Amino acid sequence: MGAFLEKPKTEKVIDVGEGNGLRYAISSMQGWRVEMEDAHVAKSELPSPFQEWSYFGVFDGHAGSRVSELCAAKLLDAILDTEEFQKLNPTKELDSTLVKKGIVNGFLSFDRDLAADDSDEKSGSTAVVAFVTPTHIIMANCGDSRAILVRDNKTLLATQDHKPYNPIESQRIFDAGGQVILSRVNGSLAVSRSLGDFEYKQVISRSATEQLVSPEPDVFIVERKKESDQIILLACDGIWDVFENDTLTTYVLHRLCCLPSLADVCSEIIDTSLHKGSRDNMSVLLVALDAAPTVNPEAVRKEMELDSSLNNMIVDLD
Repeated sequence: MGAFLEKPKTEKVIDVGEGNGLRYAISSMQGWRVEMEDAHVAKSELPSPFQEWSYFGVFDGHAGSRVSELCAAKLLDAILDTEEFQKLNPTKELDSTLVKKGIVNGFLSFDRDLAADDSDEKSGSTAVVAFVTPTHIIMANCGDSRAILVRDNKTLLATQDHKPYNPIESQRIFDAGGQVILSRVNGSLAVSRSLGDFEYKQVISRSATEQLVSPEPDVFIVERKKESDQIILLACDGIWDVFENDTLTTYVLHRLCCLPSLADVCSEIIDTSLHKGSRDNMSVLLVALDAAPTVNPEAVRKEMELDSSLNNMIVDLD
């Protein structure tokens, strides 16, 4: 869905930061879309008692940017305010059950409050978020924005997109009285879970998680291995439409060996996605963990040699 421009808007919004032993960068571009509907958030240190936790999120809006912007501003608070997170003691061993339930209930509470404020809101948003604690990495997604964790040069974990043609998703849609037409909910919405999109959440006899479109996230928790955990990458489908998980993993690890700036790596991901044919808004958030690659002089030398060789070929063609 969404209209396109005659030529893409290629200006980028870039943000960088660090804290709790992490470095991060964010880059986003409107691209071919008439509006920029993506939003993002990065907090390297959360309020007490979670000051050793960090939080990152990418939100891909549709039919407007209101919900994605509200996700960036308020979803974290909705999670931290849950009964489950109020019970957590971050100085003790992580209670995975409480964390998972708290994140799910935070998403549901956020969506419920959003509906109470404006049940006629037409826009919606995907959400993919990551918490980094001293001992664990926690990722959650609702929709088709995706996060990956890279360990030992491999994609260790990737969130799973919520698409209407997925059997579990399509069964819920059918049970709620809907259809999957051309891989879309009722022929219109391309994701089967999202925040907002209240026109797809009107079946009175069914709970929030049983509607045509559900606000329930999937939550993944992995124990950190600081000696081998390299990066976390969150991105909207404008990136994943043109990159497979492992391909992007390899690309990013290589670029980190050549570029000292995380922002430059993110910028190159955006440019490459545009070149590969992405027609959507594009946002990518890169978190460098303890074992992230650093600039390798040999890799830099080889790249310079390749650039020189290509330039000479161009001159010869002229």
